[in-house]
Amino acid sequence: MIRTYTALIFASLFLNGCISNEPKDNNSKEPLGELTINYYSDKSVNSLEIPPDLTSPESQKSFRISEYVKDINEQYISFSEDSKKASVKIKSSNNTDISVLRNGQKRWLLINKTPESVWLLANEFFKQIGFSIKKSDKKIGILETDYLENRPKVPGQSMNFIRAWLQSIGQAYTLPTIDKFRVRIESLEEGKKTELYLTLSSMEEVVSGAKGQTIWQNKAKDTSLENEMLLRLMMYIGDEKAEAIEKIMGAENEVTNRISANVSEGINGYAKLVFNSDFLKAWDALNWSLDQINANVQDKDLQEKAIYLKEVRTADQGILTKLFGGEAVSMNFQLSVKSISKEITEVYFNDISEENETETKQYSFDLFENIAKNL
Repeated sequence: MIRTYTALIFASLFLNGCISNEPKDNNSKEPLGELTINYYSDKSVNSLEIPPDLTSPESQKSFRISEYVKDINEQYISFSEDSKKASVKIKSSNNTDISVLRNGQKRWLLINKTPESVWLLANEFFKQIGFSIKKSDKKIGILETDYLENRPKVPGQSMNFIRAWLQSIGQAYTLPTIDKFRVRIESLEEGKKTELYLTLSSMEEVVSGAKGQTIWQNKAKDTSLENEMLLRLMMYIGDEKAEAIEKIMGAENEVTNRISANVSEGINGYAKLVFNSDFLKAWDALNWSLDQINANVQDKDLQEKAIYLKEVRTADQGILTKLFGGEAVSMNFQLSVKSISKEITEVYFNDISEENETETKQYSFDLFENIAKNL
């Protein structure tokens, strides 16, 4: 009987720690430059039950970092300077003129290097951390990693003593979070300078239903982590740490007019997106928002004033993507950007298949509303 009561008390304390003591804030309180990032490079992302509006990460396993860096712990890659685990050195000896620019929520780098040089450095940076490259398209300037598991360390005061003890012996006590990063590179001054945009996307495994099954769902963006990775990338390209931090914090203090857009009905019942800005600002804002929503950009042409996407319509998400995968039911669409005046730019949704289906028209509104929300 004593053993039974002891087991019940232990289980109660353990469950209480797992359920009631989770951190409430997605964004770390650590100052910029001090955030510990532990990416689990030798971790398989198992296929779990996926919510109807999501698809599972395509890669079942990221490559092993030891193929690229010697004497690295296969299990964890830590960026913490005082970490006892093996660390990846990310500082480059090549000094580079880097500026951090901001317009509303947009934050990006202006680098005094050619796009080709920046492209190679970005590739090397993420491979050194342990990410595999899922998409690499120089034509449209998009580099995208696959998902990798992130195991942040939760401060001891936020856990009960059992969870703290589990952490001390290296046991996992939280469900996985996986991150991926997207880099978009734009050429400036006839290829003499480069703009670089970095975007973080995360998913988390959560318990769903009484049987304790787990599913993957989108996780709110951790802006602290995104800024931290931007800082590490700046250091890798050539900036000193203190100087890079000052640039990022200074950019955060800038205040500029935010670009917004409204959704209305356009041609033939498809959605239309109306920006309150000139063409170039609208073009930049549109590309920024497509980064934020992880749009599958296939091609873009500034002279043609068009962006081509390959996406799954809202009506086809869920059971169809679960059975056949997103690629099997994806469709091609064109976003045509037209300057109306110095203060108005419109974006039209075109269905390349020309089947004129009701489901496609509804998806055009869903897409444009999502774009407007993420400007």
